[in-house]
Amino acid sequence: MKFRSFLTALAAIAGVLFLVGTLGFVLIFAQSPISLLRGSPIESPTAAMFIPRQAPVVASLLVNPDRLETLRQTIAKPGDRREARAELDQFKQGILGSTDLDYRRDVQPWLGDEVTAAITALDVDRNGGNGEERGYLLALMTKDPQRSREFLQLFWQKRALAGTDLKFEAYQGTTIISGKVEGISSKVEGDETQSSAPNPLATAVVGNHYVLFANSPKVLKDSINNVQAAELNLASSAEYQRAIATLKEGRIGLVFLNLPQIQTLTGKDISQDGSLAISLGLNRQGLIAETALLGVSETATQPKLSKPVGALQYIPANSPISASGIDLDQFWAGLSNTAKNYDFVAQMVNQPLESLEKQWNLDLKNDIFSWVKGEYALGLVPQPGKNQPLDWVFVADKSDPSAQAAISHLDAVAQAQGITPGSLPLDDQAVNVWTRLATGTPSKGLFVEAQVAGVHTSVGKYEVFATSLEAMNAVLNAKKNGLANNPRFERAIAPIQTPNNGYFYIDRDTAQPVLKRQFPFIQLVELAGQPLFNHLRSLTISNYGSESGVQRGGAFIQLD
Repeated sequence: MKFRSFLTALAAIAGVLFLVGTLGFVLIFAQSPISLLRGSPIESPTAAMFIPRQAPVVASLLVNPDRLETLRQTIAKPGDRREARAELDQFKQGILGSTDLDYRRDVQPWLGDEVTAAITALDVDRNGGNGEERGYLLALMTKDPQRSREFLQLFWQKRALAGTDLKFEAYQGTTIISGKVEGISSKVEGDETQSSAPNPLATAVVGNHYVLFANSPKVLKDSINNVQAAELNLASSAEYQRAIATLKEGRIGLVFLNLPQIQTLTGKDISQDGSLAISLGLNRQGLIAETALLGVSETATQPKLSKPVGALQYIPANSPISASGIDLDQFWAGLSNTAKNYDFVAQMVNQPLESLEKQWNLDLKNDIFSWVKGEYALGLVPQPGKNQPLDWVFVADKSDPSAQAAISHLDAVAQAQGITPGSLPLDDQAVNVWTRLATGTPSKGLFVEAQVAGVHTSVGKYEVFATSLEAMNAVLNAKKNGLANNPRFERAIAPIQTPNNGYFYIDRDTAQPVLKRQFPFIQLVELAGQPLFNHLRSLTISNYGSESGVQRGGAFIQLD
């Protein structure tokens, strides 16, 4: 064999081996739990065909829980794997509620790649005269039809032996089995309570793909009808399909909320038509959420930022809460409209700002927000001492022609309230100080002191405001250790899509004491959200603009 022929043959063999190796790697990776980081192969819940269009809440897990466990074990540190397995076991068992079923024994052998739960109706029989009974549906995809049927047979046999009266009903080619089952949680006035009294349960196997659980045979009949009359089900809803198409990230879970129905369900006026879709994806460091709110104004708003604003360089790196972006006046108008529809959001937004307005004696919307057309950053500056008042820092681009006049107006507003503007040096920087005279009567007699109501100064193209000299001093030293260049912050915003309209960022470790002091209900939220909150490191939220009546946003939940 000539040397050239030998090289040609060797190259051909190497090429074949490379192709085989590449194909093998692709096939292995496709089955690897790491592939979940790209999202589930199931882009939208197939069980949506069972759900009526007007369903208030639909939540789907688009991957087998066992793959989540494998992924968690793969990326967890060796010392954390036992705890991770226990937490996921708790999650998987939670799918079954408070029944006496065991996930690993009863469900794991046949469960497929989708779990969908829904509140299908506000009143199952649509008769308000006999009280309202919510309709609940749980649809489990099966990978082994025979074993799932055997599971249901054994499930009902045990109940029959325990004295449960079973009812068998053939409906549209499907057998529905129902009875009163001990240990199922019941809903009482919107709260989940454990009840020792038997509660209604109905099950059905539809085709060779789904096992359905419901709290009434009528819920199952309606679900079967929804499949046969496509115009009735959620899967064929144009609004639902548009919401899903808007969500771009790979996802392993999806939540869909019908907002008018949610208003009726909760009894709270959210003054919002349309619907909200939320997708959940995985990242090596946490969870990525993407939202699509349908029913907003048709006016398109394009995101303006491809990187964090420069104003963040003046927010100290240890700031536990910060917000940054561009055109504060427009942002505040949109946030106010959203917050007034949701009590929780309104409290989170308004309470800190009301405290800030009280400290500065200003109308923030008219006196500051209205002239900030460029970059801005707002941050909380922690001070030592548990009972110290919150210190805030606000940085705004003053390039707009109206900015200088507005800043001068602030000094005039301060004087009108009996606050004296002055100037003093701080860390080689001249700062403007608003002071208020106050009297005191200590043991040594009457005295007069000057209390600092606020501080502001110019740094480059920015005007910086702070609620104390200590906070301003932290700002002037922030360039040495600013939030913009902080590795923790950089990791927290990395998964957020660009362009966007800025970031709302919470660092849990430093924010937790402040939040619990200002918002006591946070403790209840953390208790309800365990074990997620036990691992939470940071939360970053952003807005991606709106188009064609859909407002998009995203969040990254960074976990240990």
